[in-house]
Amino acid sequence: MALPPPRDHKITLAAAVALTRRFRETAGPKTERGGMFHRAQLDQLLAQPGCMGLRFYQGRNADGSFAMVLVGVDDTGNDMTDGDILEQHYPCPPYCGDPDGLNS
Repeated sequence: MALPPPRDHKITLAAAVALTRRFRETAGPKTERGGMFHRAQLDQLLAQPGCMGLRFYQGRNADGSFAMVLVGVDDTGNDMTDGDILEQHYPCPPYCGDPDGLNS
């Protein structure tokens, strides 16, 4: 598998607000809007030898709730399935922080 070319992943706040607003407008009222992982866990994932990035997978828990799986990606673009894999994010809601354009 080839690595995708380098990209500046940054977007403006206005673009981010538009993206999340469209999602909220089409999702049900109890749909998770996002999730949070602690930095220490992300740092550990990225610090794995050979890790050059993160990949996320959307999933469902046995109860039907949303799951987000994070895995390291090596320099050939492959998932580092022998390393750390994260889930158990803090869902938004209820862990959304103060209302802002991204979460409300």
